Amino acid sequence: MTDTPKPTDTTLMHLPIADRLATDIIDGPWAVGSNMTLEDIQNRFGVSRTVAREAARYLEATGAVTIRRRVGLVAQDPATWAAMNPQVIHWKLHSNQRKQELLSLTELRLAVEPAAAACATHRASLETRAKMPVLAMEMRRHGEAGDLDPFHELDIEFHSTLLRNSGNELFASLAPIVETILRGRVEINMYPSKPSPSALDAHDEVADAVWKGDAERARRAMHDIVDEVSTVIAAR
Repeated sequence: MTDTPKPTDTTLMHLPIADRLATDIIDGPWAVGSNMTLEDIQNRFGVSRTVAREAARYLEATGAVTIRRRVGLVAQDPATWAAMNPQVIHWKLHSNQRKQELLSLTELRLAVEPAAAACATHRASLETRAKMPVLAMEMRRHGEAGDLDPFHELDIEFHSTLLRNSGNELFASLAPIVETILRGRVEINMYPSKPSPSALDAHDEVADAVWKGDAERARRAMHDIVDEVSTVIAAR
């Protein structure tokens, strides 16, 4: 997995520029293979050369562009970008490729999260396992009341907790990606206005299975959760 550089106080002001340029490559205004100079960026966004350079480096770190001397930034095919980088996922979710990106990410979740839930039934600490029914109960309370902001935060915590406590470091490394996916669905209005009763029931089932150490039941229930997401996305 390629890591995006952590923003400093300086680069924070350049992130919106990188976001816009990356989306331009995905959506087509900036054609793959064509170049843009630092001066082009300066003129378009009205920023200094330092700002333009930092935005260029940020894009380069994800594979969105290559930087060539006397040529500038050359746009790269989005299919070659660092696909597992949360920033790349964020860009694609906010582009005209959002549906395909969500479907691909949901296939990844189907492959990983049921296994992670099963592993958590016997690898997570007793404290973590006991926490899961509490999270599910709070999710139901907020979901049924239509309090979507706290519901979404609890949903992220629920799935991230299972991944991070699966006892598998590769599963755990996907927790930030799943968080990006869940937040992204909300931001682009690809999340139901109210959680379905079946989704709430499935979260209860996963939580109870993890608490009681029933690996196969946890696996099946988590598969049901993610599979329902896949069905909703495909139908939109």
